[in-house]
Amino acid sequence: MDLKDQQLERYGWNEFFDAHFSEFAAQGYVAGRIALEYNQFCRVYTAQGEILAEIAGRLRRRAENRADLPAVGDWVALRMIEGGNRAVIHAALPRRSKFMRKTKGSKTEEQVVGANIDTLFLVTSLNQDFNPRRIERYLAVAWESGASPVALLTKTDLCDDVEAKIAEAEEVAAGAPIHAVCAIRGEGLEALDQYFAPGKTVALVGTSGVGKSTLINRLLGFDRQKVKEVREHDDRGQHATRHRELIPTPSGALVLDTPGMRELQLWDVEEGVETAFEDIEELAAQCHFSDCQHQTEPRCAVREALESGALDAARFENYLKMRRELEHLARRQDQLAQRNEKNRWKKLSKMAEERSKSKRSGK
Repeated sequence: MDLKDQQLERYGWNEFFDAHFSEFAAQGYVAGRIALEYNQFCRVYTAQGEILAEIAGRLRRRAENRADLPAVGDWVALRMIEGGNRAVIHAALPRRSKFMRKTKGSKTEEQVVGANIDTLFLVTSLNQDFNPRRIERYLAVAWESGASPVALLTKTDLCDDVEAKIAEAEEVAAGAPIHAVCAIRGEGLEALDQYFAPGKTVALVGTSGVGKSTLINRLLGFDRQKVKEVREHDDRGQHATRHRELIPTPSGALVLDTPGMRELQLWDVEEGVETAFEDIEELAAQCHFSDCQHQTEPRCAVREALESGALDAARFENYLKMRRELEHLARRQDQLAQRNEKNRWKKLSKMAEERSKSKRSGK
């Protein structure tokens, strides 16, 4: 790597991105990593410092959906504008990982929450909002992302039995590490140092009010992120973070803060569900019938485990719920693909007809 590449290493640049950038370097492009998205512009980290950049119109037109456009955490190829503090984004490099979800509402589209993440902190607080079912859902998406998930249990000062909650989390963690911390008191934070090596990217995801911004302020050593108190009557949080932002830390790592998620809708996480619910998948493989629905079929290993108490009924119901969501999503995607293909042929037919009319009128 040359000097510029070494300067980019503090933002996560490595041999993988260097290899994919070679063709752009030969054309005079500059490498940068997206730190923050605005409406029309992005803030980008480069070897020359932070700059503002906008996505080229050609890149927008070529994108089939929003997920094809550069997102926070992406490495991009920039064409600098005269003056040196502005640029245009012409391409995005391949992603090593991405944390994605379905967009809010009825629209069937993928949203990339963050890209090129090394470790995903799945943050949940140990107050009334503690929910093992939510941990299972986040784990399914995390395993699919390509990043390494870590369950982070916050606000230990508000929990009377931390060990019991850790045990509950361990039952659903599917092998992911678990850490319990109190950011306000600074307790347990030393165990997180292993994830914040220079050049590494750690993302924090979770609902509002679980303490993501407080934790980031602790990691930075000063109050950069706004913090809001949770509502006393139900321990529900308020949105303190409004944008996804990639922030350098004193250790040399980067932390990706994300707005609190009221819901995490699934998007193509088949393998993630299989990993998060590996125990149920293994039981299902032992059923007598290969197409067992785990209802009234004889010699059903899943039903036997439920009846004996070896498998938690709430965990199994959550597994079925997520399976149903994925099946519904697949049907919606098929319908959308069919509509898009139909519209494409309509446009092609119209173009052919117009060409034909033009030729006839020219004779």
